[in-house]
This record gives sequence, C-alpha cells and structure tokens, in this order.
Amino acid sequence: MTDIAAPSSATGTARLGVLLMLLGMVMFSLNDVLGKWLVATYSVGQLMLIRSIAALVVLAPFFWRVGWRRLIEVERPKLHLLRAFLFAFEASGFYFAVAYMPLADAMTYWLAAPIYVAALSPLMLGEKVGWRRWTAIIIGFVGVIIALEPSKDSFTLPALIALAGSMAFGLAMVLGRSLRATPDTTLVFWQIAGAAVFSGIWCLTDPAGWAPVSSIDFGLLSLLGIVAMSAHMLVNRSLKLADASTVVPLQYTLLIWAVLFGWMFFGDAPRPAMLVGAVFIVASGLFIFFREQQLKRRG
Repeated sequence: MTDIAAPSSATGTARLGVLLMLLGMVMFSLNDVLGKWLVATYSVGQLMLIRSIAALVVLAPFFWRVGWRRLIEVERPKLHLLRAFLFAFEASGFYFAVAYMPLADAMTYWLAAPIYVAALSPLMLGEKVGWRRWTAIIIGFVGVIIALEPSKDSFTLPALIALAGSMAFGLAMVLGRSLRATPDTTLVFWQIAGAAVFSGIWCLTDPAGWAPVSSIDFGLLSLLGIVAMSAHMLVNRSLKLADASTVVPLQYTLLIWAVLFGWMFFGDAPRPAMLVGAVFIVASGLFIFFREQQLKRRG
C-alpha cells in the first residue's frame, strides 16, 4: 500500500505546484495591469516608493525575527548594493515602459532575461556554455531585435528603457547566483530597501513628480507591493512542491496574460513583429533552461 500511495502523493504535490505557479503568474500579470493604470496618474518614483514601503511594512515581522543586524551586516555589501540598484532600476524601467507601450511588448523584453543570464554567466561566473546554448542565445537575441523592429521610429525612449531594464534584470539574476549562499530573507530585504531608497531619491530630485494621493489610490499603490510579494511567495512554494523542469516553463504564460489583459483593459493589439520575436525568445529561453537541467542531472 505504501508503494502505491507514494507516487499518488507525489503526483498530487506536483499538481499543486503547477497550480501555484500558474496562480503566481496571473497575480504578476494583474499587478502589471494595476501598475500600468496607476502610472498614468502618478510618477514612477511615487509609485515605486509607496509600493516598496508597503512591502517593507508587511515583511517587517519576518525581518524582525531574523534580526536587523544579520540583514545589514553581510559579506560583499557592494555586491548587494549593486544587485539592489539593478532590481530598482529594472522595476522602475518596467513601469516607465508600460506607461507608453503595450503590456505584451514590455513583457517580451523582460522574458529575454534568461538569455542575458546565459550570455553573462561565462564572463561573470566562469560557467561553461557549450555551442548549443550559445546558438540558443544568438537566436534569443535575434528575437529581441525582431521584437524591437529596428528603425528610426522604433528606437523610442520607452523601448530603449525597456531593453535596458530587462538587461538590468538579467544582470541582477547573475549577481543573485554569485550570492546564492545568502539567505533569501536577506536578499529580499536588500532588494526592497534598495527600491525604497532609489525611488525616494527620485522623488526628492523631482518635486513635480509627486501628486496628491487619495485614500483609495494609496491602498491600490500599496497593493502593488503586497500582490507582487504574494506572487513571489507562490512561485517559491511551487518550486518546492514540483520539479523546476515542470513549473519554470509555466512562467512564459506571463506573455499570454499580457496579451489578453492588454487587449481587455487597454485595447492594445499585439504587433506581428512582437509576436514573432516572442516566439524566438521563448523558444530560446526554454532550450537554455532544459539544457541546463540536463547538464545538472549529468553532473
């Protein structure tokens, strides 16, 4: 009976992991919709500051349990500062980009982050990348170029910031690999605190960027941080319940939701070039991921 029940239990756990990952992606997408709607009224700096403070308040009990000293006194603090800055820059870049371009377009650039990670890993971490993954990386970059649709009219400031933000996201992920020995709570604290400081400086240097906030909008701005944090928790939990090879590819459903919600809430129709580029990017990202999983099993 034990031998029969064990596989059934494992299957149920894996299914729960899949459901949590899918739910996390929906929450991320709804969070993006809310951010795009709010950034039409409030500056990116103001949005980021309230969002970050709300997340810090909600997570304060967990930080208190760990101890503030353990959170602040870390090895390689300069690397933590750089990682925090990159995450603050990429989040700000995303909200700036979606204020001027469709959700699906911005999401396509951000889905290219694993390609940047694979390309930077040999240079920054000394990881070996074979010809198969280099081919996938090149294909992914071709997809980015197709989605960008290079012309004198396409190189707009929002498109360039979206590209820079997605690259910053990839670089931050590489730094996260080099800081993998650091507890997750510490990494989260530096990431959120860095975003709060970054956006606070932004608001101080741009007084015109602060608008009066109604109580309802303050709640919605705070909800951005809480929903994003909850989505991260769902993703982390799904990775504990199911194999990465099962749930990680489901993160690309973000693009489906971005197209659907962009059309439903903002009337955005996806560009053909964006859809073609997205196919290249998703195919490249999936190949890189499964290739890395294969090499890990061999190791």
